[in-house]
Amino acid sequence: MLKRALILVEGHRHNGPLYIQAAKRLGLHPITFSADPSNYDYLASEELEVVRVDTDDLEAIIRECSQLSARYDIGGITGFTGLDESLYVTVAKLCRHFGLPGPNPASIEQCCDKFTQRQRLAETDIPMPVYRLTADATETKEIAAEIGLPVIVKPTIGSGSSGVRLCRNVEEVSEHATNLLSGGHKWQSSPRLLVEEFAPGPSYQSHIMSNQIIGVTGNDFGPPPHFVYREFTYPAMLADQEYKDIADISQNCVRALGLDWGPANIEIRWTKHGPVVIEVNPRLAGEDPHLVQLAHGIDLVNEHIKLVIGEEWNLRRTRSHTAAVRYLVPDRDGILEWIGSDSRAAAVSGVVEVKFYKGPKTPIVRKGDYRDCLGHVIAASPSGARTAAILHDAADLVDWSIAPFPTVSE
Repeated sequence: MLKRALILVEGHRHNGPLYIQAAKRLGLHPITFSADPSNYDYLASEELEVVRVDTDDLEAIIRECSQLSARYDIGGITGFTGLDESLYVTVAKLCRHFGLPGPNPASIEQCCDKFTQRQRLAETDIPMPVYRLTADATETKEIAAEIGLPVIVKPTIGSGSSGVRLCRNVEEVSEHATNLLSGGHKWQSSPRLLVEEFAPGPSYQSHIMSNQIIGVTGNDFGPPPHFVYREFTYPAMLADQEYKDIADISQNCVRALGLDWGPANIEIRWTKHGPVVIEVNPRLAGEDPHLVQLAHGIDLVNEHIKLVIGEEWNLRRTRSHTAAVRYLVPDRDGILEWIGSDSRAAAVSGVVEVKFYKGPKTPIVRKGDYRDCLGHVIAASPSGARTAAILHDAADLVDWSIAPFPTVSE
């Protein structure tokens, strides 16, 4: 009998190892397909099977899967994304090609294009910021003036807040649009920008699996004009009616987009007019599966894999705690001389994990997105207030030093 395998297309800094571990617990042999496996430290283990393949080439991946089917029973296919979410479209097409459980490729494709997504949501009257599409920097200024400053200017395709900026005047609009359209952003398709009304208010992220609501995370950002996450708290502190409103609008989003299979997360701002939808993502969020497991005992990765391989899954809560993550974000560019005190932070009661992504002598050039983070601290406890205090105390123990880049002497 052939061993059952799970194909993972590309990797993920946070969730990749969780999928590897969960696959093994479920008796599956995880195989990672990657264009550059060196991007993921955890794949360096000799125990893991890795196939180097151009993951932008659907036919190449189909050939590799076909060859593997001589040695393995391929039970399911899923994957991760970086700055280009079109990889999820590839995964959906692979599942369809091999007759495996998976999402509708057309639904994933329209969701990954932020403008098309907005159009579909608008058809069902889901509340959103006013938005316009453009591919011209001059027109961007005109649109911004029409919508009213400040505005958000961002690429129509991408993730991790890459290229997303709050522009407070027409000069910032022009500068950012020109930069994005003239090479300041890596485009996987024709350059197009969304100009959106800025929706001020608390930020939340709801989590759904096949239209079943899991819970809501509270999000906190660093200072504008960028949207670099600083802290996630799960579950968010919400009144019952607020939770219901967010859950209802989230489920309406996935129905409108045809995302009735698999995970999704919906970014929402609670404005003076109530909740408005910022973005729908057809995937699990980065660190949230870990927080959900710590807080409610639900292993989202494990249950997602069960869904992928066609087995019964459930999202039953087994405890009621609060978990939170604080990201360690530098306030300057330069050379990271040292980063430390992780052992002191990890020793704080209630701290679950302290992890650094970058080591000494690493150049730090902030991008204004997820790539700016140096590491994170995660804490959990039965109380929201206690978890917040633990996280604050532990994060304060972590320190680092960034020296200016050396100057070139004449």
